[in-house]
Amino acid sequence: MKASINQALKRLPAAPTQKYPQGAPFVTMMAGGTMSVEVFAPKGEDIQQPHTQDELYFIHSGKGEIVINGQRFDAAAGDAFFVAAGAEHRFENFSEDFVTWVVFYGPQGGE
Repeated sequence: MKASINQALKRLPAAPTQKYPQGAPFVTMMAGGTMSVEVFAPKGEDIQQPHTQDELYFIHSGKGEIVINGQRFDAAAGDAFFVAAGAEHRFENFSEDFVTWVVFYGPQGGE
């Protein structure tokens, strides 16, 4: 399987939903077993909620901050972050060009 950031960006924003009336800021690019890979490009405010699987973020472009369980980290292209299943997290103060890969993996509830 192959996923391309350029192909993902052509599909964003994704179709509008009740939660994201302007279009969802993420698109799934591949999945297999318990793993899925998304591209996430929030605009304005990051309103995501805790997820049921562990996740990894690989920042592709832009910069901002990520808050994980109340702890704040600078986030910029080239950085990677682990977020445990169920952890409160969100991106804040991110630039207009902020884009990150997201990898969800493992069992529900985390490893």
